[in-house]
Amino acid sequence: MSIDSYGINLGPLYFRYYGMILMFGTLAAAYAGRWMLQKMKAKDPDIAWDALLWALIFGIIGARLYHVFTPSQSLLDLGIDTIYYLTHPLDILAIWRGGLGIPGGIAGGVLGLYIYAKRQKIDIYFLLDAAAPGVAIGQAIGRWGNYANQELFGPPTDLAWKIFIRPENRIEPYLDVEYFHPLFLYESIWNLLNAVFLYWLWRRTKDRLIQGDIGYAFLITYPLGRFFLEFIRLDYVPMFGFNFNQILMLVVALASATTIYLRHRNRTRARSSKSR
Repeated sequence: MSIDSYGINLGPLYFRYYGMILMFGTLAAAYAGRWMLQKMKAKDPDIAWDALLWALIFGIIGARLYHVFTPSQSLLDLGIDTIYYLTHPLDILAIWRGGLGIPGGIAGGVLGLYIYAKRQKIDIYFLLDAAAPGVAIGQAIGRWGNYANQELFGPPTDLAWKIFIRPENRIEPYLDVEYFHPLFLYESIWNLLNAVFLYWLWRRTKDRLIQGDIGYAFLITYPLGRFFLEFIRLDYVPMFGFNFNQILMLVVALASATTIYLRHRNRTRARSSKSR
């Protein structure tokens, strides 16, 4: 057995810290989802494990495709763009090297849950509400995989919580800089706080919620945090001169907030009509 900076080598097998951390985050999300299903009085909370398989498969596919079609600036500088991936399809499969886009992972995971819900005749909004806090917990854990790969850091800093980035993982124009903001840690903390907030919101307002509100709330809180953190992300996704992820996060947050508002306005109108 040998251990290096990126993983553990056991004979012919090599286990990367990145993959192990992501799997741990996934299991934590599923456990939290099952716990939420119990709190929500689901007939069979163990459906969390069946739903996990669908969300995981489609989530990984979505996350990888998002990475392929929205390469970061550092990849573009190396000549690795979407055309490169399309002409080197085996590299698309190499997810153990990193390169999973969370927006695509969330979209793919939702699609997987939708398919599962349709097959089992379960309300998809019920599943999304149950999954939302757990997904935030899984993200909080999963971001440490980025630390293992040293692929998510902010500008140079001398703060006490700075992190050392190995020379091979630094990007232009910071090749001679050693210490950077731990952007992965900031997002991990935000996700953990988000999980606590979503559960608190459900518990305090569950009598007034429309099914699906917690899922939509997740699509407000996570994108808002990500929007602001993108201001200090060095290796962003450029598109037409803008940070694509940042613009996408803002659009998703605004669209989700608008959806919640319209759903509750329509319910209030419907109740008013019935009372006349």
